[in-house]
Amino acid sequence: MKVVILCGGLGTRLREETEYRPKPMVPVGGRPILWHIMKHYAHHGHREFVLCLGYKGEVIKDYFRNYHWNTSDVTLRLGRVPKITYHTHHDEEDWTVTLLDTGLETQTGGRLRRALAHIEDERFLFTYGDGVTDSPINESIAFHQAHGATATLTAVRPSGRFGELAMDGTTITAFSEKPEREQAFISGGFMVLNRAIGNYLEGADSCVFEKSPLERLAREGQLKAYQHHGFWQCMDTYREQQLLEKMWTSGNAPWKTW
Repeated sequence: MKVVILCGGLGTRLREETEYRPKPMVPVGGRPILWHIMKHYAHHGHREFVLCLGYKGEVIKDYFRNYHWNTSDVTLRLGRVPKITYHTHHDEEDWTVTLLDTGLETQTGGRLRRALAHIEDERFLFTYGDGVTDSPINESIAFHQAHGATATLTAVRPSGRFGELAMDGTTITAFSEKPEREQAFISGGFMVLNRAIGNYLEGADSCVFEKSPLERLAREGQLKAYQHHGFWQCMDTYREQQLLEKMWTSGNAPWKTW
């Protein structure tokens, strides 16, 4: 199943790092957080990625274009017929990465709408390039298929300041992008979507996925919640980046499922 990852935001609350690179390329343990997210999906068998680029997208393009070069021992043969031999093998050799320029000012729903042109199957996975989890991806897919809704998001329990969910069992009845107080569950961002999500992405590039589309899905009973009681952490601020870095360097990174 293909994985669409939003990688185009400005990351203004992490300006210490994002002045020079897009937030998905901010490192944790010497690797971009985007790599950690992709490794988690790949561990569960999902190795086809569509990366929606925007701000400093060329940094992400350069990273993957030079991936073998930067992660391998190499031998160079110089001369008129140059040759490069890579001596190092790695687990990412079966990844397929589509680097999609979705515009500098495009909103989240607009980026997702552009990515649909690269999705052939009825269902696909969707997330943001700034959060990690140990959520069992395939269990959320099975949950989504069993309930038959258009969208399923992973609901988690950290401190509230993201998308607040009002739920009736497993059905989300209301979605609020910015809650004013803490609630039991918030949106963790890891989603399973049907291609029919395109019917909810109105307004072209100005569409904000976390507003009208999710709110409408909730009103229509088409937004389900897969409840994850394990680890989830976003990287919205420098303090959160340092928290993830400390977890990784201490050998206690719960999202390292591979």
